[in-house]
Amino acid sequence: MSDSVPKRYRAQCILLIAPHGSYRTMRYLQAASRSGLDVIIVSESEHSIVSAYAQGIHVQFDLPEEALQTILTAIEGSDVLAVIGTDDSVIELAAQTAQHLGLAHNALAAARLARRKDLAREVLQTHSVPMPKYQRVELATLINQTGSEIAFPVVIKPLSLSASRGVIRVNNDAELIAAAQRIDKLLSQQSDLEPIERQQILVEEYIHGDEIAVEGIVDKGKFRLLTIFDKPDPLYGPFFEETYYITPTRLTTQQVDRVTCIVQQACEAYGIETGPIHAECRIRNQDIYLIEMAARTIGGLCSDILEYGLGCSIEEIVLQQAMGRLSKKTFSSTAAGVMMIPIPERGILKRIEGLLEAQKIEFIEDINIQLRDGYELVPLPEGNSYLGFIFAKAPDVEQVETALRRAYGCLKIVVAPLWKIDASS
Repeated sequence: MSDSVPKRYRAQCILLIAPHGSYRTMRYLQAASRSGLDVIIVSESEHSIVSAYAQGIHVQFDLPEEALQTILTAIEGSDVLAVIGTDDSVIELAAQTAQHLGLAHNALAAARLARRKDLAREVLQTHSVPMPKYQRVELATLINQTGSEIAFPVVIKPLSLSASRGVIRVNNDAELIAAAQRIDKLLSQQSDLEPIERQQILVEEYIHGDEIAVEGIVDKGKFRLLTIFDKPDPLYGPFFEETYYITPTRLTTQQVDRVTCIVQQACEAYGIETGPIHAECRIRNQDIYLIEMAARTIGGLCSDILEYGLGCSIEEIVLQQAMGRLSKKTFSSTAAGVMMIPIPERGILKRIEGLLEAQKIEFIEDINIQLRDGYELVPLPEGNSYLGFIFAKAPDVEQVETALRRAYGCLKIVVAPLWKIDASS
């Protein structure tokens, strides 16, 4: 073993590729700790005050070839058991790294499809997976309204951003132009996009109906459903900020089977052979449409509620599966839910009142506030974070939903105006 290999990299370990600030990183660290595994974090956070980031491997994600070489050099001589990409933006790099190490991974093409919505739509259409009608359009065309023939209402969205950023429903030409300009400004501020991802967007048929989230894991190409979350609040736009996730689902057995079949079809279309799956579907009348699918776990701290039904975290299942030891755990009938506290308006967070009252509501398990006083709040469609999360567990889903709504109703979010000084004046 080379003496140039840092000692902390020589033990058996998991390689966790994670953007700085990812909600999922801590969950994976906790899961690895419970399993007695060491973790090396790959990130851009060389000067992070979080020791796990600061002591890890530091790369530039916008230079993937250099990043891959840096990783391989840093871990030479160490015993890496699995490579996990926490977020959409690093899935491809994780797949490349695992491939070079001879570890379980999805094909690079599959990883790319899981990140690029337009490419995913093409293969889904080829494989007859039910989804909204779509077209890829130049942003300049929409902004200038040159040659576009669009049947409203539609949803326009970036090709590769996640967490509903830049996703806007529009109902007429005036709204379309304004929304396209807004997305254009948002994309111009992103440093890690390819040219096409700045210049083009998706224009999709708006599917009016209820929305659900699907969580599962793929092993040897077979999708195994863990649970389905109902989203009881209507998501009609113009923006699509999620709030309540409730499980188990109220869907019929036949609908659950249909959802499982559609996600399996999508996995086959993508070429996904292994790892976690998070999907979003819409139900219009009796038809079910796949809206999005990503090769990662659910976002935020929402994965916490999976523990109520699984008896362990989803991250533990992902880690064990990546090492060839897929858990046989099935989801129990425990009713649980989470309320993702939305950012109400742009400004500076002053305080959140009513937390003590909310915590006293029957069936409320925990309230986790993520953003602190003084934080600049940016709502959708530009923002990508929540104020925090409210968790509940109860004998049935109706009691869970009632508890979450009552707890959220106790909160008063005080926001101060944001005053920015123009340095050029």
